[in-house]
Amino acid sequence: MVDGLTTRRWQLAHGRHLDLGGKSVIVGILNVTPDSFSDGGLFAAPEQAVAQARRMVEEGASVIDVGGESTRPGAAAVTADEEQARVLPVIEALAGLGEALISVDTYREDTARLAVAAGAHIVNDVWGLQREPGIARVAAETGAGLVIMHTGRDRQKLPDVIEDQLFFLGKSLEIARRSGVADDRIVLDPGFGFAKETAEENLDLMARFSELRALGFPLMAGTSRKRFIGTVTGRDAPARGAGTVATSVILRLKGAQLFRVHDVAINMDALAIADAMLARNVRGS
Repeated sequence: MVDGLTTRRWQLAHGRHLDLGGKSVIVGILNVTPDSFSDGGLFAAPEQAVAQARRMVEEGASVIDVGGESTRPGAAAVTADEEQARVLPVIEALAGLGEALISVDTYREDTARLAVAAGAHIVNDVWGLQREPGIARVAAETGAGLVIMHTGRDRQKLPDVIEDQLFFLGKSLEIARRSGVADDRIVLDPGFGFAKETAEENLDLMARFSELRALGFPLMAGTSRKRFIGTVTGRDAPARGAGTVATSVILRLKGAQLFRVHDVAINMDALAIADAMLARNVRGS
């Protein structure tokens, strides 16, 4: 079982690594898309994307996660060529700057391979290796870090929110291991908002988040500006920063180590307090 303070070294591509444990790690969201749910079109041009990435690094992000296809429900699909045309110039530019670790948000094997060749250190697959299993082979062959996310899309979920996580992620981990991905390359993400149909389902997942520690891998939380936060707070997507921060702190206390967010600075401050409290609890135990 891995708790939020368990020290793990996450091995990444290009000889890099990221130490996880005592300090929360911020993954800044960089959508180079015209139609993402809360920031579509803002960073579609490479120069806008690079400027935003540099802002997030200055605010404390350790990783920049670059995505070229919106994953919101009902979003229009894009071709692999279009996705690659969006993400590869940005990844190349960021790699040239060397200011942060780079993640590519894709489920496509070809895009993942090209992105790592362009300088990405991490592959983040929102389909948990179960749409294009070859993406695991890319991670194994390149040494990239691999984020395996749970989703309930296009399948019948189990009724219990944690049982479904264990079922789906168990299958994903089998794919990763058969492909030769080492355990120290893997981080798991429970996929808040991805076919969790109601606010209650997302809140149940958050309440029981610590049960996912039994899987034995570091956990990433991606609640930023999600619809369930809007349901609870009544806020539109761009105004869900405070609600996101509340979920980040709760999930940190329940064992999350990485946080994928749009609003870096406010999450950094809140998670610094959560980290300090966790450290005090350890000293006092």
